[in-house]
Amino acid sequence: MSLISKGHIACQGCAALSTANLILNELGPRTVAVIPACCLSVCNGPYPSAAFKIPVVNCAFETAAITAAGIRAGLDRKKEEANVVVLAGDGGTYDIGLGALSGAAERNDNILYVCYDNEAYMNTGIQRSSATPYGAHTMTTPKEGYKREHKKDIIGILKAHDVPYIATATITKPGDFKKKVRKAKDMKGFRFILAFTPCPTGWKFDPKYSIKMARLAVNSGLFPLREIVWGEETVKKIKTEDSKAVFKEYIKLQGRFKHLSDEEVNNFYRAYKNFDWKF
Repeated sequence: MSLISKGHIACQGCAALSTANLILNELGPRTVAVIPACCLSVCNGPYPSAAFKIPVVNCAFETAAITAAGIRAGLDRKKEEANVVVLAGDGGTYDIGLGALSGAAERNDNILYVCYDNEAYMNTGIQRSSATPYGAHTMTTPKEGYKREHKKDIIGILKAHDVPYIATATITKPGDFKKKVRKAKDMKGFRFILAFTPCPTGWKFDPKYSIKMARLAVNSGLFPLREIVWGEETVKKIKTEDSKAVFKEYIKLQGRFKHLSDEEVNNFYRAYKNFDWKF
């Protein structure tokens, strides 16, 4: 049975809600979710209604990791067995919450932190974050001033903290995603999952393509499926006949990249292919 009811108010085609649903169903009902200011905090529903069928603690943008650590400490003191999971967007992870995230990772706090990455501050009107990719048009990087910087390497940052578990996942590969959640659930210490979550509203594509967008990102190599256990990394191999063609299809389906010329799209492709890390 799903731990998220039908009464949510997510946008049509919201991959973030599908991601949260998959995660919570794997963790089970004995779970406390910590959600900072983000799309999911709104999707859960306005007070006094709530779509999530588990305890949810809403907190300030910058405090998700430390709030979860405090809840974990309280549960341990009471000898209560329960999962503590953070469900945070990229704004509250890559940017505003990075300090608390780093602190929790350095202390190896016993929490699971999931960042659903929709690549901008979507809940407040689609503003640029450090997770927004090169070339994207947002409200704060308009078409003539589109984002020239590439995504922050959040996986590399957390890998430098030497934590027990780091993984990337997306709903287009649910078997892989569930396996990683179960593995993280069975481990102790700080665990982090970066979930790629296409956003129809912010990326400007038809909601029916949410799953397709995630699949194109994986198959193009733009979002590799990685797993890092105590520093040892494995990457899931994806067979694709022409990754460049897949990449171009991914770009062309999104309104946030419509202003890019063919030459700029080619530059985008060459740039990320030359990085040691991927987005």
